[in-house]
Amino acid sequence: MSARILIVDDIEANRRLLQAKLEAQYHSVLLASGGLQALQMAREYDPEIILLDVMMPGMDGYEVCRRLKADPVTSHIPVVMVTALSDAEDRVRGLDAGAEDFLTKPVDDFLLNSRVNTLMRYSAVTSELRKREANGLRAGAVEAPSALELDRPARIFLIDDNPRTSTRIATLLRDNGHKVITLLESGSMGDMAQERTDVLLVSLLSRSFDPLKLCAHFKTNDLTRAVSILLICDPLDRAKAVKGLEIGASDMIMTPIDPQELLARVRTQTRRTRYVEILRDRVDRGLELSVIDQLTGLYNRRYMTHQLQQFMHRAVMGAKPLSVMMLDIDHFKRINDTHGHQAGDEVLQEIADRLRQNIRPMDVACRPGGEEFLVILPETAGDLAFAAAERVRRAVAAGEFSVLGNSRQVGVTISAGVSSLLGPHDTMAELLNRADTALYQAKSAGRNRVQTIAA
Repeated sequence: MSARILIVDDIEANRRLLQAKLEAQYHSVLLASGGLQALQMAREYDPEIILLDVMMPGMDGYEVCRRLKADPVTSHIPVVMVTALSDAEDRVRGLDAGAEDFLTKPVDDFLLNSRVNTLMRYSAVTSELRKREANGLRAGAVEAPSALELDRPARIFLIDDNPRTSTRIATLLRDNGHKVITLLESGSMGDMAQERTDVLLVSLLSRSFDPLKLCAHFKTNDLTRAVSILLICDPLDRAKAVKGLEIGASDMIMTPIDPQELLARVRTQTRRTRYVEILRDRVDRGLELSVIDQLTGLYNRRYMTHQLQQFMHRAVMGAKPLSVMMLDIDHFKRINDTHGHQAGDEVLQEIADRLRQNIRPMDVACRPGGEEFLVILPETAGDLAFAAAERVRRAVAAGEFSVLGNSRQVGVTISAGVSSLLGPHDTMAELLNRADTALYQAKSAGRNRVQTIAA
């Protein structure tokens, strides 16, 4: 997988060196010589990753990173600080500014490639989710999740078979408001199913189990695949740390652990997990909104049309019957005029509830619009469809509807029309037209009744 990477450094030799390293791995590279140029190029080219030098004249890397993260257009782009500074205080300052990680000059090839590959996976997921969300928005822009959503205390699983170090780490995290569950062995992860987990903190120094195998398990498990994994690493065992990143870990921290750096990295990984989670929830909610009528919870006209076409095709191919019932509330305008539109909405919701309670799980209940409802009845012949419609009609008429906080009782009835698929040459328009004609006949005959159109 290749990435579009923006390198920001005021020294040309440094830019060219990183460019050569990345292009050797077939990445596409953009170059910026200063902070203002970097901000402009980030907005214009939307790189997957930004490698950002810290020590630059005019605007240093910390300020550039803060501005990138404050801009909704660029806030999602992962930033890696590249600097000659190696103190924990400098790393924490960069992480506090919003950077995902640090690389120390001279940049190690293995660490560079591992970091880039890790961030590419994250960027690919967020980019796809952002595109899906943006496709459903008129303005084509994605609203960034709020700091309140991202910065709540984290729920962390700490897996370390050393009781002394795990206790020290857990105490530090708990003292800063996080909820920590400590496991001294790789045993059962059943508690993870009870709540969403933000970060898995796994010690690569553990001896009683294989931590790399455990990381691989997390990344192949549906429950934990999207959770950020933060590795605790021995600085002398670089190969193991790099392997952990290749498997799918999101970040690592070297021993001895600096408390402020650990807190900063946990915050960064928590925000990353939640950002992806929020985007996924928004996409799922958008998909739901596209097919669900928000007042009644039934399917809308768009979904009804698509599903009816599919059911008609299956019925023809399998030589199975198919019917539809079209329902309409009698004198609905009178209800609105007498009791108000809120009462009318409550009547629609109660109709939907009684409808759901009196059809089969395989039937598809829809609200195409207004006071009209339609139910698709797969594998159902005309006589059975008529009986089903009659059952629904009786359920609606059986008891008055309580509206406006139970302060008023409203008598409601419905009329229904039923039609059945006539064969392979029958069309959706003709099927629905027959049901509509039958419904009109039921209304003309006095309402509160079911009518069918004979084949």
